[in-house]
Order: sequence, then C-alpha cells, then structure tokens
Amino acid sequence: MRRITWSTAGPAALALLLVGCGSSGGKEVARPVPSATVATYGCLTKEQGAKGAITVPSDVSSVDGYFRDSDAGGAKVAIVFSHQNGGSLCDWLPYLDGFTRAGYAVLPFTANGDVATGIESVAGYLKTKGATRLVLIGASKGGTGSLVAGALPGLAVPVAAVVSLSGPESFGADNAATAVKRLTVPVFFAVEEHDGAFPADARSLHAAAVSADKQLKVYPGGNHGASLLKDGALPDVEAFLARYAPPAG
Repeated sequence: MRRITWSTAGPAALALLLVGCGSSGGKEVARPVPSATVATYGCLTKEQGAKGAITVPSDVSSVDGYFRDSDAGGAKVAIVFSHQNGGSLCDWLPYLDGFTRAGYAVLPFTANGDVATGIESVAGYLKTKGATRLVLIGASKGGTGSLVAGALPGLAVPVAAVVSLSGPESFGADNAATAVKRLTVPVFFAVEEHDGAFPADARSLHAAAVSADKQLKVYPGGNHGASLLKDGALPDVEAFLARYAPPAG
C-alpha cells in the first residue's frame, strides 16, 4: 500500500490569516492578509466551499474534495464518492443531503489520477475527522476504483461496503476483475440493461466476487453511472447501506 500524507490546507482558505509583519515599539504586529478565493468547483455555494472544500496530497497529484459531516455531527461512517470519466465531485451533490440526514459523513472528490489512489488519500483525512468505517460508492471508472480500493489491505479507515454503479472490469490502472476475487466486504453492483457493455461487466464482476454478501441489480433503461441514483437505484443503495453499513458504525 502506498504511504500517503494528507493536509487540510487547500482551496477553502481561512477568512482571516494573521501574520507577524512590521513592528510597534519593538513588538511584532499581527496584520490581516486577505483570504484566497474560496473553491466552489462550479457547484458549491461559497459557504459550502469555505467550510468543506479540501485538497489532499496524493502520490499522483493532489485530490480536490468536499467534506461534510452528518447533520447531527460526529459521524462514524463516511461515504467516499468517486465520479465517472469526464465527471467531477459535482456529480454527487444532489444526493449528499439525504446521506447526511441519515447520519453519514460524505466526501465526494475529483480524481485526477487513478481512483483507488485517490481513495487511499482521502481515507487518511477521514480518519482525522473521526470516521471509523468507510463506504465506497463509485460511478463507472469510480466504481472500478472503489472495488479495487475496497480490496486493499491497510487503508487508514476500514471499508464496510462498496457500491459500484456501472463500473467496468478495468479502467486505467484499476483492475476490478482481479480485485473482486479478494474483496470480502458486502458489495452492490448496479447497472442499466441498455448501457452498452456495462451490464456484461457487472454480471461478470458479480459472478467473480468472493464476498458472502453480494448483490446485483439490473434496471431498465440506458442511464450510466451516478444517474442511476435518480433513475431507481437510490432506494436500493440506501437499503443496502442500512443493512451492511449503518451510520451508527
């Protein structure tokens, strides 16, 4: 497993930074430095960005993310959302309210390198926020990377369950066809029946998975990735998590 350090120093800059500059009677005087631009990623409000936008160093490149605790605070189970090819953390924004109301912390991130490496990076950050278990939800390439990360030994926070939405057998450096033969946590595969070759991949991954608790749902339609959540999969995902990774931890 890669050794990764994290930092909360990122685009969500402090509103006021005090530094010693100048002097008065031989004593340093603290003067304000204007805050940097708050990161919104094109979908967050400025308030959301100031409170939860983060940048986490990674072996490949820095990972931009958005952390939000559960509505009640002090969440023990955190959901890491990994987007599909060409997407971003914004793909998940419509669904975050429901999960934080249910008691989960959430962290969607934008993967610039391979997804599994990004998940390794944010796992270390989530440990500092009090998370004791992770749920990995990924769309397309994000699903592939989530399956790979779920099978990795020694993540900073253990994985409780994995959800793959239209995840192919492999994408870039992430090979889910191999990973599911080691993945032992509960896993949920979802796909729509007219989504090209992805239904065949979902069936193959489900068949090869060694987890004792594995589910496959093939929905009507041809939607892909995160859009499955608004097309019927969300209640099934919520029920799966309530059973195998409840927010109480």
